[in-house]
Parts: sequence; C-alpha cells; structure tokens
Amino acid sequence: MKLKFKLTHRKTDLLFHSIPFRPTTCAKYTDRQKRGEDYSKTSPMAGLSLLCGDCGAHLKSVEEAQQHAELTSHSNFSESTEAVLTLVCSTCGKPCRSQTEVDLHKKRTGHEDFIDKTLEEAKPIDLESKPKPETDVDMEAVGEGSSSSQEMVIPEVNKDMLSELEAMGFPTPRATRALHFSGNSTIEGAINWVAEHENDPDIDEMPMVPKSESKPSLTPEEMKFKAQELRERARKKKEEEEKRMEREREKERIRIGKELLEAKRIEEENARKRILELRRLEKEEEKRAREKIRQKLEEDKAERRRKLGLPPEDPTTATPSAPVEEKKPMMLPIKPATKAERMRDCLRSLKQHHKDEDAKVKRAFQTLLTYAGNVAKNPNEEKFRKIRLNNPSFQERVGSLHGGIEFLEICGFEKIENGEFLFLAREKVDLAVLSTAGSELNSAISNPFFGVL
Repeated sequence: MKLKFKLTHRKTDLLFHSIPFRPTTCAKYTDRQKRGEDYSKTSPMAGLSLLCGDCGAHLKSVEEAQQHAELTSHSNFSESTEAVLTLVCSTCGKPCRSQTEVDLHKKRTGHEDFIDKTLEEAKPIDLESKPKPETDVDMEAVGEGSSSSQEMVIPEVNKDMLSELEAMGFPTPRATRALHFSGNSTIEGAINWVAEHENDPDIDEMPMVPKSESKPSLTPEEMKFKAQELRERARKKKEEEEKRMEREREKERIRIGKELLEAKRIEEENARKRILELRRLEKEEEKRAREKIRQKLEEDKAERRRKLGLPPEDPTTATPSAPVEEKKPMMLPIKPATKAERMRDCLRSLKQHHKDEDAKVKRAFQTLLTYAGNVAKNPNEEKFRKIRLNNPSFQERVGSLHGGIEFLEICGFEKIENGEFLFLAREKVDLAVLSTAGSELNSAISNPFFGVL
C-alpha cells in the first residue's frame, strides 16, 4: 500500500508544482504550514475554489483539479475566492453547478424552484492531499494483485469539447462522462446525454475504463479523413457490386435470348412438319377419292355392257384409259377435290380480307369448324343444321366476315325463308364434304403461313 500512497503523493506534488499560485498566497500557506495551523480555518480570505486560467473553469477540490489537468493538460491553476455555484432543486433535491444544468433540468422535469446554496456549500480549498488510510480490503486487493487496479484509467476525450462543456458550467467528471458515453462526437450529443442521465447516482464521478480500451480521440481533420476514406471504400465496393450484377444480368439476357431463338426454331420446324403432314394427308385423300371414282366408272361400264348383252371386257385386251383420264382431271366429276379447293380459296380470301385481325380470323375458323363438327357428329339433329343469319353471335363471329357464309354454302347449307336461315337438309349431309371442311379448317388454324402467299 506504500506504493499507492507514493503514487497519490506524486500526483499531488506534480499538480501543485504545476499550479502557479500568487506569491502572497504561497508565502502565507508556507508560514501557516510551518506553524501547523489549519489554513481553511485561520484565513478568512482562503480560496473557495480553484480557477483554471486556461479555460476559466471553477473546481471545488484538488481532486477535481487533478482530473481536469489530466484530461485537458491545463496547468495554469490559481486559488479563487469565488465559490462554485450550487443551485439545488427544491422539488427533487437535484444539485446543479451551472445555469446550463438548471435550464436542462427545468426542460426535462418542469421544476422551476431552485435554492441557491452556494455559500452554504462553499468550503476553503484544502491544498493538502490526505492519503486514505489502509484497510483490510485494500491490503487484500494488493495481495490479490495491484496490477489489475492500476490498469483502470480515465478515458481520453476531445479536449476542445471538454473545455466548451466546462465553460458552460458542467463539472469535469460530468463532462468527461457525457463525452465518453455519447461517443465523443458532438457537444449537443453530450448535453443530451447529461439531460437523460442527470438522475444517475454516479453522474459526478469520473469514469474509469481499462487501459486497453482508452484510445486517443481523433482530431476533426483525422475524423474527416477517416470518413472520406470510408465513403471512398464504400463507393468502390458499390461500383464493383454494380459491375458484377451487370455482368450477371448480361449473361442472363444472353441465355434467355438463346432459349427464345431455340424455342422459335423448334416451333417453326414443328409448323413445317405439320404442313407437310397435312399436304400428305390431302394427297392421300385425293388419291383415295380418284380410286373410288375409277372403280365406280368400271362398275358402271360393266353394267352397261351387261345390259347391252355384250360379253365382259377382257382386262388383257382393254386399252388402259386411266392415264388418259388423269391428264384431264377437270373433266371428271371429282366432287371432294373440287370442293376442297373451293373451301381453301374461300378461307384464304377470308384471311386476306382481314389480314390485320388475326384473332378475329382465328375465331371465325374455329366457329366454322364447330358447325361442321356438330353436323358430322349429329346429322339427325336439326338444331345443328339450321343457323339464324341475324343472330348477333353468328354475325360477330362469321356472318360479318367476307367468305364466312360462302364456306357454309360450300358445305351444303342453303338459305331458306327469304334468307333468314341457313339450313342443311338431312339428305344433303355429306360426311366426306364435312370431313374435307374439317381438314381445311384445321390446316388454316394450325398453319401460320396460311393465306400469306
């Protein structure tokens, strides 16, 4: 514990050597000290506070002066007969040592009445530093390890802001605590912290932090440079992130473009295959129709020879007539093939007259396909074979389009009752014609190039 006393006396001696007292004061103090007199009792003009000559702050004791000197590096101290202002709130008993603290307390609590106890609280400055007596607790603490207690130091705060707060009347411990816990950033932040914690029991105690946590505060220029460096680093990081995202978006656009092109190519290929398949089916249908007609002609010819009493024609001696008939297909009564061409021309004309209305044309084709399919599936149902021409739905879908009614007439529908209805008689229902109509409509709906050429 002797080391502790020595350290305390060393700090006190250093403080007193740094205080340039007035010569008269120093002489009086020396004489009275030699005579063993109590300075605070024998001198009616003894100093009631210590005045910092650098910032003008009034301090109540040597300990406060020590703390003020360690925080601000001020060394110009002198005794002052002016007591430290002490205003006590009559409502809650809160002591305030400056008018600024009074204003903050009024604003926070609404208390208006304060009692001036400056003279009652005023005591002469005791310039002797009295070491604390050793106790069992102190001895135990020393025995356990004094190095840990010596690691606690006063946190370093901004000296300029500390001087401003002391000039406002805040005690050094309170100002130091406010700056430390408010982040050592601004005067306003420190004042707000004091206003929020003025009722704390330890608000006037000097804060102590481990030595490892006590870091020197940055100067305004260093803080500005540090902030600029952080902003520059954030800007570069943001630019790099934006470039990376742009590259990712470009890769995604390229991938989507390739997928769309591939999908379009596949769709076009499928469309060409459908067209070729439809043409093949049409050719096969025409071939089957011609074969049926040829067989019918052969049967009719054989029947006429039988009626005339002629012997059956020898297949080996008969002259082939099929090639000659194929050279003149228009002379033969090929009903399905002729109607198929007329249907195709009618649908092509409908699309060309309404080439800018694809949706409307497609709806008309689908409606005509529905009419033909209903009749083919239910030839005995009259409701499917009779259409009112002035029906709004029919007019909107088929009747108002060029070639719509003509296509139905090719399928066998006829106008009756002064043109009010389209009617297909039961005996005129030709399933082959209706099948051809369905094939042509399916081809027109599925072929994207239908009617373009």
